[in-house]
Amino acid sequence: MGAYETQGFKMDNSGRRVVVDPVTRIEGHMRCEVNLDSNNVIRNAVSTGTMWRGLEVILKGRDPRDAWAFVERICGVCTGCHALTSVRAVEDALGIVIPKNAYLIREIMAKTLQEHDHAVHFYHLHALDWVDVVSALKADPKKTSDLQHLVSPSHPMSSPGYFRDIQNRLKKFVESGQLGPFMNGYWGNKAYVLPPEANLMAVTHYLEALDLQKEWVKVHTVFGGKNPHPNYLVGGVPCAINIDKDGAAGAPVNMERLNFVEARIKEMIEFNNNVYIPDVLAIGTIYKQAGWLYGGGLSATNVLDYGTYEKVMGDHSTQQLPGGAILDGNWDVIHPVDPRDPEQVQEFVPHSWYKYADESKGLHPWDGVTEPNYVLGANTKGTRTNIQELDESAKYSWIKSPRWRGHAMEVGPLSRYILGYAHAKQGHKYCQRVKEQIDTSAMIINSVYPKALGLPETQYSAKQLLPTTIGRTLARALEAQYCAEMMLEDFKELVANIKAGDTTTANVEKWDPATWPKEAKGVGTVAAPRGTLGHWIRIKDGRIENYQCVVPTTWNGSPRDNKGQIGAFEASLMNTPMANPEQPVEILRTLHSFDPCLACSTHVMSPDGQELTSVKVR
Repeated sequence: MGAYETQGFKMDNSGRRVVVDPVTRIEGHMRCEVNLDSNNVIRNAVSTGTMWRGLEVILKGRDPRDAWAFVERICGVCTGCHALTSVRAVEDALGIVIPKNAYLIREIMAKTLQEHDHAVHFYHLHALDWVDVVSALKADPKKTSDLQHLVSPSHPMSSPGYFRDIQNRLKKFVESGQLGPFMNGYWGNKAYVLPPEANLMAVTHYLEALDLQKEWVKVHTVFGGKNPHPNYLVGGVPCAINIDKDGAAGAPVNMERLNFVEARIKEMIEFNNNVYIPDVLAIGTIYKQAGWLYGGGLSATNVLDYGTYEKVMGDHSTQQLPGGAILDGNWDVIHPVDPRDPEQVQEFVPHSWYKYADESKGLHPWDGVTEPNYVLGANTKGTRTNIQELDESAKYSWIKSPRWRGHAMEVGPLSRYILGYAHAKQGHKYCQRVKEQIDTSAMIINSVYPKALGLPETQYSAKQLLPTTIGRTLARALEAQYCAEMMLEDFKELVANIKAGDTTTANVEKWDPATWPKEAKGVGTVAAPRGTLGHWIRIKDGRIENYQCVVPTTWNGSPRDNKGQIGAFEASLMNTPMANPEQPVEILRTLHSFDPCLACSTHVMSPDGQELTSVKVR
């Protein structure tokens, strides 16, 4: 393709090609190729989803009341969000209004997922892009304790002895050669800029988060029976409430279980305030001081979300993270977004391994088609089963290209927070907490931490800090903090409603298909951990006629469209310098900030690539 310009990016695929395949520490299978100029700066990026989900095809002809159980298996990490989106789509199609208890329980479950997913993402998937684990062995435990007291004086586990014990454990772990999740890291790469003490603090919190996250998901087991893949129900939630009974003889939700949920929520709040937020702000401060403000991509121009977290059930005007679209970086104008409008949300496939009757046009999800068409471009290097380099002028990904009114958009917690900040600046009373969080974070990164660490103070605005890889990572931490706070309010409202005598958890008036119209269509949306999620359903004669999911990674990981517009993954990598192209830390750092989720499928391999076992199902 040579050199050209799109969306303000000067693209050039003539330089050295670097291939990362597979991109690890994500959900699903992904490939990334970039071209570097003579200064090792990325001038072209090609993001590829390398597997086909196909659940839309499986759902055709099935009972819409069962759809949630199928689509929930799209992902085992963001577990539950697809089920919630599905039941909302069916309820929208059939005009079902759920009880207040069901709404509050669903909100608690959804926000629990945010807490769990955001913490796991940062500490166990993304932190190793910022943290040099081996460097932690050189840290002074006393100085690490001093740093901990500086960034989070309220955290109880912060003594020099505590950090010395962790360091000794880590040393034995490294010396054993059994590095597990730390294997094949690019330790010592110049792209890492944290001092040893910050690395030891972060590794310590990595281990703390491992212990906590397994407790938090138990909230899903209280209300949904299990995790992963908790149970949902069209019309409400499947759990009964009986505060007068104990254990299995009574009901799943009683006072003992409610007290357990409250304790976990308070635990989440404490972890966010004492560990997660301080860590991200400290790491962000040090990397910003080193000049690493790359990875903004489309977040600097085009962001999208449907809106979420209604303060009052059914009243979109009370959303605490309001939706909308921002174009061309103009935060003063928020465009309304309607997922029902066929002119707004459309999916294109000119560079996707799918087939449309007319590939010059996009399709709204209600009219969506999912027909695979795996063909490679003439300039592809390699074979169909062993690709060396992709031809981005042709089809090159299993991900479609969603567009909002023809624009490539970024979705995710960063988009939600940019929109929330813009709404708050315009006086939206239900999202002022967002503005407060962002302004406080900017002050800490610009002034508080630099002054305490003996670094120069800066004057970066929220509009400069947020559209970066650091900002994308920070937005997830801030959303986790906000969700835990909102969840405690949801919990108090739930308990008050139960005490008032309301124990209803489901509306089954329209459970019988005989009560349904002959044809119906609906849409459900959810603020999934990785971004805005939508499911569209058409029902005919009591069966699913068409079902389409447009997931966050479909938006962010989309390939080029008919206009040559690149997606958010590709845009975020542009103009990023690399310290060592043989160790692509910078590519992983920015891609991981999105937490890519391409599908729920896992290949089991040994370290040397040999097959471990083969299972045949007859």
